[in-house]
Amino acid sequence: MSLTGTPFFVTAICLLVVAFVLPLALWSRLRGPAAVRGFVRLLMLVFAQVTAITVVFVAVNNANGLYDTWDDLLGNSDHSGVAADLGPDGTGGQKISEQPKQAAVFRPVDDARMGEGVKVTDLKGRISGVEGEVYVWLPPQYDDPAYKDKKFPVVQLLPGYPGSAKAWFGALQVNKQLKPLMQQGKVKPFILVSPRTTLLGDQTDTGCANTPGKVNADTWLSVDVRKMVTDTFRASPKAADWAVGGYSAGAHCATRLAVAHPDRYRAGVSLSGFNDPNGEPAALTAATPELRRANNPYYMLKKANKAGKPPHTALFLSGAAGDGFEAANALKGEAKKPTTVRVVKTVGPHGTSVWKQQVPEVFRWLSEQVGK
Repeated sequence: MSLTGTPFFVTAICLLVVAFVLPLALWSRLRGPAAVRGFVRLLMLVFAQVTAITVVFVAVNNANGLYDTWDDLLGNSDHSGVAADLGPDGTGGQKISEQPKQAAVFRPVDDARMGEGVKVTDLKGRISGVEGEVYVWLPPQYDDPAYKDKKFPVVQLLPGYPGSAKAWFGALQVNKQLKPLMQQGKVKPFILVSPRTTLLGDQTDTGCANTPGKVNADTWLSVDVRKMVTDTFRASPKAADWAVGGYSAGAHCATRLAVAHPDRYRAGVSLSGFNDPNGEPAALTAATPELRRANNPYYMLKKANKAGKPPHTALFLSGAAGDGFEAANALKGEAKKPTTVRVVKTVGPHGTSVWKQQVPEVFRWLSEQVGK
């Protein structure tokens, strides 16, 4: 039975009801030696505790999209493949434009919580070596004959850690919120793409970076997934038509990717993110001071500015005091044209309830930055 979705949640609730009814019905009716009666009563209490904890966990997991599968929860799923050293740009010296097409076959999702129109494919990255699922939602204009020749802009959406690629469609309801805004012309018709970001089976976050010998997460997101989308759909291949956004650890990833690859993304969105990779201690990029500095968007931006190459990218950075706001202002203070930074201060917990409310504002801003 799937870890997520209604069937497992309903099963857990039913078991919880049984766990609470059993002691009420059997407590005083048990027969046998005192030791046996005590042991059976202890088992009933333990069963009740375990089922209660399970129900709470499933509810929280479904609401926040933390773990997608049992393998993710238990740390048995490794999607990294052989992580060769692909060099500074993550291409291994290969010209992506010369690679053969990698059109993918998509199927409808089987999770009703994700809403209408979401499709999924299983992709094996040719350059990164990563294998994982990629979810795609097409805007209402995509099948409109009036748009048959249009190449659509794209936004990659990244969850936090732990986090499921389903979360933006499930917990944040990004497609449900944006469809009417796109139909009304208030938001551009973006293709929404959410790839798997939990790639290692040892409960380690990738930091969305390439770590030779471990995982090529950057290349998976910014090269392989990107090429598959442009090969499969009427998606624009231009950097000016691409953006990447995320929340929590995914926000750090989005900022990092946007700063590192202005040739692939014109904009980045960070919701309650952080600059120092140590904001997620389980990240590979937090392992040493050198890795932390090399993968810190603030120092990456500072280095690019010092080299006289400030990235042509726009950043939308939001967060509450002590939860992303200070990191956002640090980046804004370092930004030099053509880099632009918008900082929004939020109020509320570090959770999907806050990020869900920001979706319309974020995509109205993206509509001004991407696809010009």
